Amino acid sequence: MNRLDVAAAVVIRGGKLFLATRQSGSQYGGLWEFPGGKAEPGESLEECIIRELREELAWEVLSAQELGVLLQERPGQRELALHFMRCTVSEGGEPLPQDGQQARWFSPDEWDSLEMAPLDRKFLEDHRGEMLAWLRQS
Repeated sequence: MNRLDVAAAVVIRGGKLFLATRQSGSQYGGLWEFPGGKAEPGESLEECIIRELREELAWEVLSAQELGVLLQERPGQRELALHFMRCTVSEGGEPLPQDGQQARWFSPDEWDSLEMAPLDRKFLEDHRGEMLAWLRQS
């Protein structure tokens, strides 16, 4: 089976990390995640995250760079490849959720208490040091 590529945005600004909730009714609905979505056929990961953040949050991505990927086996389905993309978004513009999801900026002291989708939690834990360094620079 081939795999399902999904791009997820890692956005840091003003000492905080941006997260949104998964849509209710979906797997892990209501849990916090790095926002993003499925890549369409022939679409690059950068094109995907630009499109997804525009559609879901009315947010303009200025640049995106892949930080890493986590793979998840899904019996009877395509393997999931979740690509985490460090994104720079337009200054001043705050995200405007288009699909009823919650969206918020979180300081590092809030991260551990968040109920997160499993792969998003793993990425946050694996890359905590890098993200804390980026927060200090933001």
